[in-house]
Order: sequence, then C-alpha cells, then structure tokens
Amino acid sequence: MSQDFYQHIFAKQQNLEAVPSNREITAWALKVIHLLYPEQTGKQFASVEELKDEFLRLENELCEIMHATKACSNCDTSKLSKKFFEGLPELFRVLNTDIQAIFNGDPAARSEFEVIRTYPGFYAISLYRVAHSLYVDDIPLLPRILTEYAHSKTGIDIHPAAKIDEYFYIDHGTGIVIGESCVIGKHVKLYQGVTLGALSVDKSMANTKRHPTVQDNVVIYSGATILGGETIIGHNSVVGGNVWLTKSLPPNSKVYHAPNHRILKRLSIKLFGHKK
Repeated sequence: MSQDFYQHIFAKQQNLEAVPSNREITAWALKVIHLLYPEQTGKQFASVEELKDEFLRLENELCEIMHATKACSNCDTSKLSKKFFEGLPELFRVLNTDIQAIFNGDPAARSEFEVIRTYPGFYAISLYRVAHSLYVDDIPLLPRILTEYAHSKTGIDIHPAAKIDEYFYIDHGTGIVIGESCVIGKHVKLYQGVTLGALSVDKSMANTKRHPTVQDNVVIYSGATILGGETIIGHNSVVGGNVWLTKSLPPNSKVYHAPNHRILKRLSIKLFGHKK
C-alpha cells in the first residue's frame, strides 16, 4: 500500500468526530429500560431513595454522553437530559399499553412477564420509544444508534422519527421496516416482513413525507408492502399477507393478495422397489 493511502487513513483518524461508542450509548438506554422493567434483569433496590439515585445517575450519564458528542456541542445537555427523564412516566405509560396489546393479542403469551422478558417486538418497541423521545428534542445521532441496535438484535427496523401511537403490537417481527415519516395510530398490529416504505429513494425528498400513514385499529399481515407518503390505510382495515399497496384504502377495508395455485395430481412412483 502506498504512503498516500496510509496518510489518508491517518488523517481520517485525526479528524474523527467525537461520539461515545455504540455500546456505551445502548448500554445507557438498556439500563433505563431495565429500571422501568426489572423483569428483564431481576435487579432490586433496597429503598426508594436508592432507586431515585440510580435514575439521577443515568440522567447525569446521558448528559455526559451528549456532552462528549461534537454533533451536540450546541445542545443544553443538562436541560435536555432532565427533560428526557421528566418524560419517563409518560413513556412508561405508553410502553405498558404496548405490553397489554401484545399480551391480549397473542394467544401464545402466558403472562406480561413473558412479553417483557422474551418478546423481540417489545424489545424493539421499547428502544424505539426511548430513541423517539430523544429524537423529538433534536438530539443528534443517539436515536439512530439505538434503533439500529434494536434492528441488529431483532431484525425490526424502526426509524426513530416515525410517529407511533399507543397499543402498538408487533408479532414475530423479523423483517419489519417502518420508515422515517411513517405515522401509525392506536391499536395497530404488524406481522413479520411488513414494509412501510417510500415509493422512491431520492435525496431531494429528505424533508418530505415519503412513508405511509396507518390509522387506528389496522392489522397488516406478513409480507405486505405499503409505499408512499400519500398512502393512507383507513381505520379498522385489514391488509392481507403479501399485498403490495401504493394507493390509499378507505376505512373498514379488507384487501388480500390472490395467488394462482396449481395442484398437481399425485403420482405413484417406484423407489427401490416400493410404491410411494
């Protein structure tokens, strides 16, 4: 390799933007979630005061993470960190509605404890809601790092800017994509492989609504693809598996993919002298 190449890589390292590691950022977020849901770790505190001290420690840790991030150099890190933690009771309330939606909607769920401890949908939703809370206060980088971490763990890709109301239910989840400008109402249920995406990918569309709106009480089954910022799925609708939609649906609609199947007549063949 040439000296110019070494010099180029060295210069990149010297100009590296100061951001705490992804591991440090996600560890902070997971500690917040574990405080809200000790079911995930089993950790207990000796007193309310000890618990309050832990919340304060994590508030200070968020402040330090933002302070160490050059992209947040103009932020009032103390104010933003305090605001995030003041919003935790509401975030906790909304997450509890998500737990209830999953538990009530899945016959396989035996308890809310099981949902909290084992369901990848709740794992991805909880990190998304923390990330979204940071995103709406214009905190850079951290929200995307959190949702991409959840994506890497669960296969569920939710952009932190997406607006998702309460009682959100993800079943199985692998392969779900929810784009940046999506708006999702209350009591929406998504199965694995659902894409809520853009009709086209062009940098000039960065500040436009590119992704669908899904109204209240909608169910979208596995493999469905719904595209476009002007596409609205009306309330109380059902979108079947493998459906491709780029147009709006009125409320109370049902749309299904109709595949053409051919059933071949079963043939009797000999294998090693035996009929099958």
